[in-house]
Amino acid sequence: MLGAGARPNRHAVNIVERPIPKTRAEVSTVAFSAYAYLFSELISYAMDRAASITELEERLDKVGYEVGTRMMELLSYREKTVRRKPEVLDVLKFIHSTAWPFLFGKPANDLQQANAADDEYMISDHDLLVGRYISVPRSYATFVPGSIVAGIVRGMLDAAGFPAHRGGGGGGGGAPQKSTTILVKFEAAVMARQAALENARRG
Repeated sequence: MLGAGARPNRHAVNIVERPIPKTRAEVSTVAFSAYAYLFSELISYAMDRAASITELEERLDKVGYEVGTRMMELLSYREKTVRRKPEVLDVLKFIHSTAWPFLFGKPANDLQQANAADDEYMISDHDLLVGRYISVPRSYATFVPGSIVAGIVRGMLDAAGFPAHRGGGGGGGGAPQKSTTILVKFEAAVMARQAALENARRG
């Protein structure tokens, strides 16, 4: 807030124009206690309005989707050299190595294509922030807090022009999760476009 008679700083950098941090030390952080309180309140709010674990995870996925679409828009604007990425692996690597550190302070641990399906990929994090210190009732033992991150990934992909089906964040509920895997299953139109790009390269 500006005081009486104060003038805005013309040299202040707009938040969306700040460059993407290159190292973990440059990533802006908030107190973990503040994050934990906010996330627990979000889960409580969703639980009060959900009739089942599936509905709870769907609500978290929707919240994550809204975050993801805005995150892709922000990162694309701030990284001014980014052009539209035409390849599936290009956008997945961007999420794995650029967006993940921005969100969680480090890249995801792994990015793999599923063995059984060409349209499925997996992003894994061995210590995902949203899985720490989660304690839920025994009746919610299968609840996966990583659903919100699955929604973030889906939102980023959709905003980049790579729509994917709603999936989930794998990992056991009830106890603190040591590893979370986000399953990405692209829509048929994305894979058809990818095949066309590969055919064009081969001539």
